[in-house]
Amino acid sequence: MNSKKAIVILSGGLDSTTCMGVAKEAGYDIYPITFHYGQRHDREIENAKKVASYFDAAEHKVFSLEFLKEIGGSSLTDQLMEVNQEGVGEDVPNTYVPGRNTIFLSIAASYAEAIGAEKIYVGVSAVDFSGYPDCRPEFIEAMQQTIFQGTNAEPTITIEAPLIDLSKGDTVKLGMELNVPYHLTTSCYLGGEEACGECDSCRLRLQGFEEAGATDPIKYM
Repeated sequence: MNSKKAIVILSGGLDSTTCMGVAKEAGYDIYPITFHYGQRHDREIENAKKVASYFDAAEHKVFSLEFLKEIGGSSLTDQLMEVNQEGVGEDVPNTYVPGRNTIFLSIAASYAEAIGAEKIYVGVSAVDFSGYPDCRPEFIEAMQQTIFQGTNAEPTITIEAPLIDLSKGDTVKLGMELNVPYHLTTSCYLGGEEACGECDSCRLRLQGFEEAGATDPIKYM
């Protein structure tokens, strides 16, 4: 292995798996991290393990953040709330998990500093997204400044958000160019054996493959 290390926040979904391909193409030894935070679609963790194995990750860590379920405020962590299935709109949907990306990036920065990684890859998009405030460029820049000010890392840790300006279709095209294993991924918020095809995440994913002129390799209900 070479000396270049990168952390990839890996959910097991389309975007984060594309980031794995981007990091691999850039020549980094990949150290993916996955989070179990009481999400109803926790089967994505098994998909993340398969993706990490596919890319021959140097090490794959799964961190438990069950307190996010205790905090609540999201249909992904509160089984009593129905998952938004009205399509992407202007309002923030109830699948938004308060503070999730702030916590994810903070833990990624801690891990990066500990192992001497210089990059953190995260698959946020400000183009095709569900209206989450923690997917905006302003948020990523703010977290970058926080990492600069709050770590003593050498080399300096920088956040890479390669999908931030890409539509879902462009993301799929990029992933196909990099031979990303989309057949190993899952995106459905409901977490079933087959994707529902109706939740925000499924709609965006299907739209992306359609725009890319490709067929989604996973099964739908």
